[in-house]
Amino acid sequence: MTPLPDTYRHQGQRRALARELRQRGIHDERVLAAISTVPRHLFFEPAFEAHAYQDKAFPIGEGQTISQPYTVAFQTQLLGVQPGHRVLEVGTGSGYQCAVLLQLTPHVDSIEFNSTLYARTRGRLAALGAGGAQLYCGDGSVGLPARAPFDGILVTAGAPGLPPALLRQLQIGGRLVIPVGDNQTQRMVRVTREGPESFVREEFEEFRFVPLLGASGWRTS
Repeated sequence: MTPLPDTYRHQGQRRALARELRQRGIHDERVLAAISTVPRHLFFEPAFEAHAYQDKAFPIGEGQTISQPYTVAFQTQLLGVQPGHRVLEVGTGSGYQCAVLLQLTPHVDSIEFNSTLYARTRGRLAALGAGGAQLYCGDGSVGLPARAPFDGILVTAGAPGLPPALLRQLQIGGRLVIPVGDNQTQRMVRVTREGPESFVREEFEEFRFVPLLGASGWRTS
């Protein structure tokens, strides 16, 4: 695929979006810089490009959405990614959140349940020069045990509870950021692994996500 151009107008829209997110409470300068850098319009179909820098979610097909920029920034800020951290993203989707994470660390693994989205996003990230992530197609609710442990795990779909496999795949000191709740609304949760069997759970504001599918998510049948 041939990427759309990234113009001065788009760059100005990203800076304006970052200012809006700062006003809403996003204070991590590295996260704001990533939002200002990643061209979100390139993750949209050309016909919907005008919506790219509005602070709202937008459908991307296959019953999935590209998350609202505030949601992306909020989750990324909670994760506290540092250079050199190894991060697992559960739910690649459009690839936008993955591209934001790659601005913070080159060590990103991302797993997508939907094979159509996986194939589409793999090509898109490669075309945009953001192919540094290791992408997988499979059940993200059980993580990637062969690649564990991770310093951070970020889940971009709503789960009915905390997936045990993801907790086990955290490094000591690592963080899991995941929306937990029913199919209507979820509470954003951050779990920090403080020891082999010691976890600290924090809860934040409510969000609305598409459901996390899989063995430790919502069943597909």
